[in-house]
Amino acid sequence: MCRRLKKLVWMLILLSLVLLKARGWCAALPDITADAAVILDARTGSILYGRKPYERRPPASTTKILTAIVALEKGHLNDIVTITPNVSYTEGSSIELRPGEKLTLEELIWGALLESGNDACVAIAEHLAGSEANFSRLQNRKAKAVGAWDTHFVNPHGLSDPEHFTTAYDLGTIARYALRNSKFQEIVRSREKQPQKPGENRSFFNTNRLLWSYSGCDGVKTGTTEAAGQCLVASASKGGRQLVAVVLHSDDRWYDAAALLDYGFSNTSLLKLVSAGQVIQFPLPGGLQHIFTARAASDLYVVVPQELVGQITVLREPLPDLKAPVKRGDKVGEVQVWLQGRLLGRTNLLATTNIPAKTIITTLVWQFYRPLLVHLRTWHLL
Repeated sequence: MCRRLKKLVWMLILLSLVLLKARGWCAALPDITADAAVILDARTGSILYGRKPYERRPPASTTKILTAIVALEKGHLNDIVTITPNVSYTEGSSIELRPGEKLTLEELIWGALLESGNDACVAIAEHLAGSEANFSRLQNRKAKAVGAWDTHFVNPHGLSDPEHFTTAYDLGTIARYALRNSKFQEIVRSREKQPQKPGENRSFFNTNRLLWSYSGCDGVKTGTTEAAGQCLVASASKGGRQLVAVVLHSDDRWYDAAALLDYGFSNTSLLKLVSAGQVIQFPLPGGLQHIFTARAASDLYVVVPQELVGQITVLREPLPDLKAPVKRGDKVGEVQVWLQGRLLGRTNLLATTNIPAKTIITTLVWQFYRPLLVHLRTWHLL
């Protein structure tokens, strides 16, 4: 009986330890209310946490991120846009545009991103594409080009429509792309925009409260409709690193986005393991030189959980069939980053010089003729 009691006690102790450990793991994850959410590293696009990140949902005014980047790339900021009656009849949030009024394209982009003006978006669409339908084609083309494959828009502002949808991951991907544009960055991190010259008569105030409440917040866009609920795409930068959080149909988008950003900054690390142009040496079978140099084709960044940083393995792998001759610029291998048997990232290694195959003729040229030319030039005989 005593032995059975001891065994039962030990089983209870082990079970308690397991439950405590499991509770610790759960506590480490962000506690959010959003139906769909994701947190991305802005540089690499790595998903740090996701809740139904690929589920199609209405995006509300977060649509305007894509509207703005299309406008910035297709239009000219100083373009003069004349407001049509159709623009002034636009439903929802507004910057109160009036028929016949003239604004620059830049003013309309500020109004769309800060004040979330639906009328500003329609004015942008008509100016650049003639109609909302034509502009939507530009939006969808751009979405696919940046990797947002589950996005389909039918208007520039985000008012509800069964054919107007995206995903948390796609919105994060679109925002990552848009944040590379310096003018977009300037606008979405601004708390307000005051008139700068005569003729400008509107002030715009950002609807993104995180710009005031979250340290390091530098964007991006709010959105709210009955179907979409509270939505927010938020970005923040700390320690040379930027994260993008997306929450869709949230009970408290400010809390949820902050929780996601906190989680990303506190629990993951961005590591630069290789720099573009970094020199790496390789053995080369059959070449006149037994060792030759290659350069990394690009920077190589990876994102890993902080507690696993010490387990990263960096491999410099030549191509399995690598042998001379090699031409300058040829791919000769890869730098690979592995973690617990999983490939996290790679970049190509490119030859820096031409290396001929080793033959009698090339050996004579390499070992005798080339040194002779060097000496003749040194003696000013050539």
